[in-house]
Amino acid sequence: MMKGLKKWRLFSLLAALTVFLAGCGQEELSTLLPAGQVGKDQFKLLMLTSVIMLLVIIVVVLIYVIAIVRFRRSKLGEDHIPKQVEGSHTLELIWTVIPVILVIILAVPTVYYTYKFGDVSAMDAVDEDGNAENLIVDVTAKLYWWEFEYPDLGIVTAQELVVPTGEKVYFNLLAADVKHSFWIPAVGGKLDTNVENVNKFYLEFEKESQNLKDGVFYGKCAELCGPSHALMDFKVKTMPRPEFNEWVAAMQATDTRVSDPATSQGEELFAQNSCIGCHATSAVGETGAQGPNLATFGDRNRVAGFLDHSKEDLKKWIVDPQKYKPGNKMPASTHFTDAELDALAEYLMGLKVEK
Repeated sequence: MMKGLKKWRLFSLLAALTVFLAGCGQEELSTLLPAGQVGKDQFKLLMLTSVIMLLVIIVVVLIYVIAIVRFRRSKLGEDHIPKQVEGSHTLELIWTVIPVILVIILAVPTVYYTYKFGDVSAMDAVDEDGNAENLIVDVTAKLYWWEFEYPDLGIVTAQELVVPTGEKVYFNLLAADVKHSFWIPAVGGKLDTNVENVNKFYLEFEKESQNLKDGVFYGKCAELCGPSHALMDFKVKTMPRPEFNEWVAAMQATDTRVSDPATSQGEELFAQNSCIGCHATSAVGETGAQGPNLATFGDRNRVAGFLDHSKEDLKKWIVDPQKYKPGNKMPASTHFTDAELDALAEYLMGLKVEK
């Protein structure tokens, strides 16, 4: 009976592992399907270390099995003592030299890529007119959302990073409250955002996100930062440089965006209830807002980073944000009527820059 239970336990464990491993093939989220040169280089390191570890495991298991089979009691008897190799200079030399060689094989490419990924000397490069030659994004991690500023373009957005493909994008990483970690699994990265210092690095985006399942790559916070750490997601939209330039122009135009008469009630409620004190609706400006910039809220594919991008979920979030993302700094708004919530949701969903 017990043997049967043990077999079922093993089967259950393998079934659970199969479910978890099934998520490894998602193009928008998987490190095993890199969509940029940095991700590809990191994948090479991953494969190198995995092969070396697998080789060590195979050798150790092989020696272990040979010892069990060759020197088992049923074959040699109770009193047989195998030849002792303690103090063998040859064996000691072998198991000292081999690990050193393996460590060197791991260390050389690791050090090379560490310095390569950390080379941000081109971040300050400018052309003859004094304009930056490369795109720079200032990332600020907050509880529990992400702010993205394009300092040379004069625009700010939140929760969705938009970048061009086919070129290096340089990042300045900073945290506003506690330590976080910036990570786009399919593209590369995982670098801490600290309160006291700025970390810098670059990424390259080779694949356009519009062909992905949700039209975006998924970004994560990779540092335990509080009760809603697991919900601190952001999305990444990648597009060719011409389309990116159009997006930038549309973002810069939000400062003079004409209000839609159909959503005027929601806009008035937004201004009268102090929402505008925390949330900007224009993308023109700088970082430092108490809440996420909402200039492109209607273009996002999630509410609060993880809820469905629907009016119903938006209204639920407005009424009780702590229920869905504990520890965030947005206060509850239980004083709105159903009609007012509908008007607010209609207004926010209409804040778009994409065609």
